[in-house]
Amino acid sequence: MVCEKCELKLKHVATPDPWKMAGRSSATDKSSGTSGGRKINENKALTSSRVNPMKGMRKCRICQSKIHLEGAYYCQSCAYKKGICGMCGKKIISTKSYRQSAT
Repeated sequence: MVCEKCELKLKHVATPDPWKMAGRSSATDKSSGTSGGRKINENKALTSSRVNPMKGMRKCRICQSKIHLEGAYYCQSCAYKKGICGMCGKKIISTKSYRQSAT
């Protein structure tokens, strides 16, 4: 759950298109004459940088679980249980009359 103000920050695609920059259809770049996309006979074990995918993930401020939403401070389950925005923590709905269990 995110508030209307934080919803504007979510207008980007979660996963980038791998072929958007110099994809399969563009064999050569017209201006520079270089080929786009990946190199032929490239050894990915030697050329790829080892990046930890969990490095940029934050932990929830309430339950300390990993957050998959970029820019958020609260996980989806904690934000729903508390009735707050997952990104800024602003109260969205009143959960006083709700019967929620921990399981």
